Amino acid sequence: MKVTDFDFYLPKELIAQHPLKQRDEARLMVLDKETGKVEHRVFKDIIDYLNPGDCLVLNDTRVLPARLIGKKEGTGGKMEILLLKRNGDNTWETLVKPGKRARVGDRFDFGDGELKAEISQIKEDGNRIVKFEYEGIFEEVLDRLGQMPLPPYIKEKLKDKEMYQTVYSKEEGSAAAPTAGLHFTEDLLQKIEEKGVKLAFLTLHVGIGTFRPVKVENIEDHDMHSEYYRMSRKTADIINGARKNGHSVISVGTTSCRTLETIADENGEVREQSGWTDIFIYPGYKYKIVDKLITNFHLPQSTLIMLVSALCGRENILNAYQEAVKNRYRFFSFGDAMFIK
Repeated sequence: MKVTDFDFYLPKELIAQHPLKQRDEARLMVLDKETGKVEHRVFKDIIDYLNPGDCLVLNDTRVLPARLIGKKEGTGGKMEILLLKRNGDNTWETLVKPGKRARVGDRFDFGDGELKAEISQIKEDGNRIVKFEYEGIFEEVLDRLGQMPLPPYIKEKLKDKEMYQTVYSKEEGSAAAPTAGLHFTEDLLQKIEEKGVKLAFLTLHVGIGTFRPVKVENIEDHDMHSEYYRMSRKTADIINGARKNGHSVISVGTTSCRTLETIADENGEVREQSGWTDIFIYPGYKYKIVDKLITNFHLPQSTLIMLVSALCGRENILNAYQEAVKNRYRFFSFGDAMFIK
């Protein structure tokens, strides 16, 4: 299967540059995965498609303000460090720009010396291992000095950091938001629970690899990035209980979806566990546990559009995306939503 099989035309002006003031007022396209039929609604109408006993699975990861902009000691040149993965002992795997000017032993200064960093290793993929020096608590320093690591297609600066967090975000560690969840408000979640829908929370820390393009011609040759996940026993019991009673498991976002499909056994049951997943879902994959999916509109030729195509068919997805372009839906992280039922 070719990467070009998942291409579509997207006018640049449809790429959302900022979030809506009212999260649940985003538009919602409802796609029937069996028939390909499309409905046009508003996101808060999602409650109409959820039934008592259904299980809504949400990713409670919280985005770190992981983008640090500072100066190189000695030259004063501007450098940017993006935190990717904590290694311990105040060291992180990072992406440094410009990379050609970042060598082992180079030191950087952030916030007039409040935070210092030194490159200790350069990995084969070009990522740098960086050791930080600071006083106090690292997360507090990062909150003062760091910026949200917005995707490269968003050019506007975010005025309020919390708009790139879900209202239920809890576990810090992501380099990007699980954006399908950005549409939920606390009030909407409360109404969903009052209807009898079960909420189940898991954690998958979204890596920057989620934005990396597929660079091979055949999608089967693509190496998927790895991300850390965790599911509690409480969450596993809620999900297994819903399935046992014949109710739907509805994933909020592709990150929750990938976690569920990683953990589920061949019978579609899940259990408490944690680990790293590099699962790559594309057409031909047989879903084990996810029945329905709430998601955003994804980039052409991306692994995410391949994942949703596996759930409802490539032709259905491409037809729906063509309809979304025609109706001027907003795309990507701050864009509108789709419900695949």
